[in-house]
Amino acid sequence: MRVRQIPVGPMKNFDYLLIEEGSGEAIAIDSGWETGPVARAASEDGAKVRYVVATHGHFDHVETLAELAEKLGARTVAHEASELATDLRVRDGDALRIGGVDVRVIHTPGHTPDSVCLFDGKNLFTGDTLFIGNCGRTDLPGGSASELYHSLHSVLMALPGKTVIYPGHDYGEVPSRSLEEEARKNPTLLARSLGEFAGVE
Repeated sequence: MRVRQIPVGPMKNFDYLLIEEGSGEAIAIDSGWETGPVARAASEDGAKVRYVVATHGHFDHVETLAELAEKLGARTVAHEASELATDLRVRDGDALRIGGVDVRVIHTPGHTPDSVCLFDGKNLFTGDTLFIGNCGRTDLPGGSASELYHSLHSVLMALPGKTVIYPGHDYGEVPSRSLEEEARKNPTLLARSLGEFAGVE
């Protein structure tokens, strides 16, 4: 699997293309500010994008979701808790298949009720659930510190340490990092209780 990390917009967003190289089939992850960068990347790589997935419903990630999907001939996807109108609704444990490879949907509420991460067995696309050096905020409507603590500590930290994290914003000292290294450096992952987590997130 090949990852294209694509900076977009004025809020340091990252969109992504996850490409199964044997078939050229791909998933586009988020589409906030503009469709051009992702569409150009797909064209450059000859990628056949099957799905355009919303990691969560905030405008900077989904403003152009339907437009991008139409441009690429793909289906829009969001978690079943999302308020977005999409072609496909998914829940925790569902898989999106590209080129015979299953990309797993992991429901990670806390930043928003509909937040999901996508995991191909090696790469983890975390949206605003987990950043490099921090995590998503929980003080917006639908946010929950207790749910995010569970999503981070009980769900994502159970994944293999070699998993590479690809966040939804370029907020960290590097654009991506392994989960095991993040667990050693990120204060929100080092927190040992919900109270401690609430004090650093």
